[in-house]
Amino acid sequence: MVPAAEDWPDHVHRALADAGARQIAYVPDAGISRLIELCQDDPAMTTVVLTSEQEGVALLAGAWLGGQRGALLMQGSGIGNCVNMLSLTRICRFPLLIIATMRGEIGETNPWQVPMGSIAGRVLDLAAVNVHRAETADGIGATVSEAARHVFEDETAAAVLIAQAVIGVKDFDE
Repeated sequence: MVPAAEDWPDHVHRALADAGARQIAYVPDAGISRLIELCQDDPAMTTVVLTSEQEGVALLAGAWLGGQRGALLMQGSGIGNCVNMLSLTRICRFPLLIIATMRGEIGETNPWQVPMGSIAGRVLDLAAVNVHRAETADGIGATVSEAARHVFEDETAAAVLIAQAVIGVKDFDE
């Protein structure tokens, strides 16, 4: 069965839970609000709201040192805020799983989202973060599961970039 576009947060949450993610760091955003709610409602997960995305890299390093797996949830534009901190994952070799909803792609009406949206994957690649794209809602859970398996087994960094076509385009004229 192919999931409806609005069901993708349920599939991502299930993949995170199945991977044993216990610490969920996030910067609030409408594009991931349902996923955040699912994580908040999960008694096995502890959610931590951040003021900036790079804080999540450090928080998840600490979680790993304390024996817990985690994930960083953010809007794709937050990738730019993490660039310096991503060196921690490379030098210290701890796992980092990023789930980022993309902005600045086809149909974007906010020009401020376009610059980072157009280069986010390349920035992550340059920072030695394995990039996985989810272009449609179908298979998104499997994509997150595979990225999580790779991250936690190999103690590396990976990001699942969820295309703007999956989350929809925000309309600022309403």
